[in-house]
Amino acid sequence: MNKKITSFEDLIIWQKAQEIAEEIYHLAEENKFIQKDFSLKDQLKSAALSISDNIAEGFEYNNNPDFYRFLRMSKGSCGEIRNKLLFIKRMKFVEAGTVLKLCDDAKQLGHQIGELMKKVKIRILEEKKKPKK
Repeated sequence: MNKKITSFEDLIIWQKAQEIAEEIYHLAEENKFIQKDFSLKDQLKSAALSISDNIAEGFEYNNNPDFYRFLRMSKGSCGEIRNKLLFIKRMKFVEAGTVLKLCDDAKQLGHQIGELMKKVKIRILEEKKKPKK
């Protein structure tokens, strides 16, 4: 039985985005190389949190076109996170295994967001087909 979604907190993608942000925050605060690079540290944390921020903000607008637009931004932030993590790996700031696990998580989340975007897009098209009252 599917549980009715009544708030953004009910969304699995929001929950997963929060988990990824938590892991990245810990990595940014605990890694001695990232700690020293204030710009990279801030950008990494900001990009990680923006995934769940955009899901929450889009949901709260309570209309499909806005939700779709914010999901699109969340999906983009998943790519931004992967890019930053791969750079960190390239610089050998973090063990490859840690980076690849986080990249895989972000890639999987991006895919899940993309699947929801498809469903929301279908709803948008259906709403456009409905006769205006």
